[in-house]
Amino acid sequence: MQKIIYPALLMLFTGLFASCKKYMDVIPDNIATLDYAFKDRTSTEKYLATCYSRLPRLGTLAEPGFIAGDDYWFHVDLNNRAQYAFDLARYGNNKTSPYFDYWAGSKGGTPLWQAIRDCNTFIENASRAGGLDDFERARWVAEVKALKAWYHFYLLRLYGPIPIIKDNMSIEVPSKETFIYREPVDKVVDYIVQLLDEAMPDLPYKIENEVSEAGRITKAAAATIKADVLVTAASPLFNGNQDYAGFKDNRGILLVNNVYDPKKWERAAVACKNAIDTCMEAGVALYRFNNPALNISDSTKLVIQPGQIIADKYNVERIWSLSSFISSDLEIYTMPRLATDHERVVYQMLVPTLKMAEMFYTRNGVPMEEDKTYDYTGRYELQTVPANHKFFMQTGYTTAKMHLDREYRFYGSLGVDGGWWYGLGRFNDQQQWPLNFMLGSVTGGRVGTERYSVTTYYVKKLSNYQSTYSAQTFVPKRFDFPIYRLANLYLLYAEALNESLPAPTAEVLQYLNYVRNRAGLKNVESSWPAFSIYPDKYTTKAGMREIIHRERSIELAFEAQRFWDLRRWKVALEYFNQPIQGWNTEGTKAQEFYQPLTYIRKQYTLKEVLWPIMQDELLKNGNLVQNPGW
Repeated sequence: MQKIIYPALLMLFTGLFASCKKYMDVIPDNIATLDYAFKDRTSTEKYLATCYSRLPRLGTLAEPGFIAGDDYWFHVDLNNRAQYAFDLARYGNNKTSPYFDYWAGSKGGTPLWQAIRDCNTFIENASRAGGLDDFERARWVAEVKALKAWYHFYLLRLYGPIPIIKDNMSIEVPSKETFIYREPVDKVVDYIVQLLDEAMPDLPYKIENEVSEAGRITKAAAATIKADVLVTAASPLFNGNQDYAGFKDNRGILLVNNVYDPKKWERAAVACKNAIDTCMEAGVALYRFNNPALNISDSTKLVIQPGQIIADKYNVERIWSLSSFISSDLEIYTMPRLATDHERVVYQMLVPTLKMAEMFYTRNGVPMEEDKTYDYTGRYELQTVPANHKFFMQTGYTTAKMHLDREYRFYGSLGVDGGWWYGLGRFNDQQQWPLNFMLGSVTGGRVGTERYSVTTYYVKKLSNYQSTYSAQTFVPKRFDFPIYRLANLYLLYAEALNESLPAPTAEVLQYLNYVRNRAGLKNVESSWPAFSIYPDKYTTKAGMREIIHRERSIELAFEAQRFWDLRRWKVALEYFNQPIQGWNTEGTKAQEFYQPLTYIRKQYTLKEVLWPIMQDELLKNGNLVQNPGW
């Protein structure tokens, strides 16, 4: 329900961002400058805006979570920040000039150490600010502590062990004291949690005035960040990972604990439940799409729902979301051309992989490969769309079997050949936009050499059905991209609780089923015994782990979440080395079109899991050690 403000939109925060850039590089020891920066309420609020302005470009193509994983693919060079993410996926990283360098702030990365320095400056000087009452001062300091925690967390996810920057150093400190060390992951996690615990008592549960306080961190947001931090710390990447058994600094200190600690999951589960309780007090709830003005079927509502969970600007599921990015960029990169005159309007380049199309459940709520009623081995064979699929696919169209009898989220998240696209001026579910992705088709097929889907799938989930476009103009119904939403938190809790117990309990199932039921699926304990070839899978800890991981991959698909999950689950090497596939874009008829094609990406190795620190940074500070393999 909150929206993050970046520099371009900080006027939504205070209306004064145009003059706040002068505070971006305040030197902590320049007393005259600091006196000016914190001389009154207005100046102090500008500096608060500066602390927010350092947030990474989350929810955009210029963020590794979107394109550096295995759920999206590109086929052309972009010549902008998004190109760094695509190059990262195709060629891997390097230590000379790393892609998305959030350590030094280059190649698409935000300088997060500068962000932390800004936060320290604010915390250290807020007491001198005039014109603030004690309540407002405490709240602003709490917000900045939460931001400081977030910046440390983002660096931790990328680099693993990092330095802890509690305070800004004076310029009078001897140079040798500035040569800081990376600290063990567990110590960094404890410090991040400490900051969030300090911040939460002084934060409001929710934002009351969206106009003047859009994007501000709340108690619910801080509690959810804490839950995410502790789940990440408990996950296999940082909990007993023997791959980093010899990862020490030049003091001989082990930087990643190699001994598995089950209590980390217990701690994470408690944090997740506390975050859920906080969100409930803040009025956060699972979103359910229902627009009474639309005369559409219940099936169509469930198809529209995944997209509106993202695109409904004020939906109640959001815990923390960002308003600074341009949502139309996501739409025009991920949606198909729907008519001949749309060619100049949409780019059609950021597209889902065949793997993700296969990820979604069947209509029975279990994986295709497990559904005993589903012809999994024949999923690539052709079949004519039957009449009972009229709200999902075009009756009589020849398509792959795997496009039939799937769950609602499949049809709501993906644009598929032979399917429909609701909205964009067509609001009758009997007259939606028909999709035909074969060579030369004006409705999403390959025309030309650049603007088409190389996998022949499109992302429906990131488009607002209320947007419109014509031959020359795209008119977006602007939305805010969620960093955290309640379904994510529910699934984090189910995961942490399952991992902390000998076997799944009713409470694990409860929070997993909340998400499934909202998507139109039956409970896990009903679906698996009735339809899975592994009917007892949900009764074991390992089986439930697989189910929860799959549910996260489906529910949070295309939201820049899978990249982070696969890394923390320590399965990135398995999944990122699988082939990137799609259908044959040169096919003009079904028999030619439905032939899987494979695209090459660089082999993903163990060293790729943790980001390299730029070599120049190591030369500046001999106490920093490089990540393993680099």
